[in-house]
Amino acid sequence: MLKISNGLLAQIKAHGERTFPNECCGIVFGIYEEAGEDGLHSVKVATELLPIDNQFEGDEQYHRFLITEEQMLHAELSARKRGLDIVGIYHSHPDCASVASEYDRSHSVPVYSFLITSVMAGKAVDVQNWTLVWNEEKGDNVFVAEEFQEI
Repeated sequence: MLKISNGLLAQIKAHGERTFPNECCGIVFGIYEEAGEDGLHSVKVATELLPIDNQFEGDEQYHRFLITEEQMLHAELSARKRGLDIVGIYHSHPDCASVASEYDRSHSVPVYSFLITSVMAGKAVDVQNWTLVWNEEKGDNVFVAEEFQEI
């Protein structure tokens, strides 16, 4: 589960609206409040966001986003200096539902929360939260809806 303030959700939506018709992206900092029984799925508390300039090729940004390894490393070092962790990634889906895609799944890692905001005709309409879990039957990670609580 992810606990996140209305203010941070509003910032994610606003970022999606500013970058429309392209995808926005960013990193969610916070803390792990308690560990999950399986060692992976914890209660996370979001405390701040780091908006990232989408690094995907310009003509593909309408349906893809990229946070580079260097940006992730910089974010991780910044978080650690302040006693925080990376607890999630956010991005937008312009003129599309806030459902995690196969591309999202194949470029994601377990543990993080993945917040996706749907931006329709330039207006953010909702945010959904996803996490990767191992699916024994498929022999791979799959996205499942992850509860989030507005605080």
